[in-house]
Amino acid sequence: MDSQHAVETDRGGQRDVPDVARLARDVAHAWTSFQHARYPTLIGLLPGLLAGAQRCHAHDPEAGRVSLVEAYRVTASLLVKLGETELAWLAADRAMAVAIGNPMAVAAATVQLGQVLRAAGRTREAGTATMAAAYRIGQADLDVARISLCGTLLVHAAARHGDERVAAARVDEAADLATEVGDGNDHHRTSFGPTAVALARVMVAIELGTTDEAIAQHEKAVGRDGWRWLPPEHRAAHLIDAGHAYLQVADPVNAARVLLEADRTAPAEVRHRPAARNVLTRTVRHPDAPPTIVALAATLGLDGT
Repeated sequence: MDSQHAVETDRGGQRDVPDVARLARDVAHAWTSFQHARYPTLIGLLPGLLAGAQRCHAHDPEAGRVSLVEAYRVTASLLVKLGETELAWLAADRAMAVAIGNPMAVAAATVQLGQVLRAAGRTREAGTATMAAAYRIGQADLDVARISLCGTLLVHAAARHGDERVAAARVDEAADLATEVGDGNDHHRTSFGPTAVALARVMVAIELGTTDEAIAQHEKAVGRDGWRWLPPEHRAAHLIDAGHAYLQVADPVNAARVLLEADRTAPAEVRHRPAARNVLTRTVRHPDAPPTIVALAATLGLDGT
């Protein structure tokens, strides 16, 4: 993948400016590809999508703003998945710059900014940015789209906070908002709802080191009706996090189980994401790892020794 090309500004300026409605459809297709973990397909789509969105924005900054922000957002999300943190930062930063003047676009771009900051180890800055954005949009009258963004930002502000009381309070606040949205929605590509918040509680528990609590919350969350309504990428990413939790309590059998489920749900999440491959490698190195997970690792060329 030429990742640098994916976020480079189109400098030719000679090609036709894409129709705004068609560009919006192309952006929606890119997000669908991401949410179904079709990462190789998305890698091929992004350079052309970004170039078209940049031309549209240059031609008409107001009409082209949202599509360009969304194109940078999905680019940043993919690059975080692939471990390309520096390029993800570039995409998130450009999303923020383009979004200025549109409060909802700024809030949406801050979701990816928080992801990138956490991936870079700048957790305090991530929490500060996402918390500020949540309260900024929360000052206005809230419709379900704004609630979804506000709740998602609160969840991101809780992640890796390190203070159990503060993290729990932020997730609880997000949970209150989630009841107003319900499951099965995807406003601003957040998939925000009660089940998404339940999964966030698992991640917070993992990061706080309360692993038994994380596993109990995980097993409860995946039994919810809303679990099957989440995008495959979201479900598979959570299952990989659950695999990490099971390894922390020396349970390679259940770690293998959730990793295999993740591979069935969204194969590219396991096969192309460095963090997932790390969990898989650690699982197969356990002396009690079941043969099924060893076989998957061998298929992917991972060394279990």
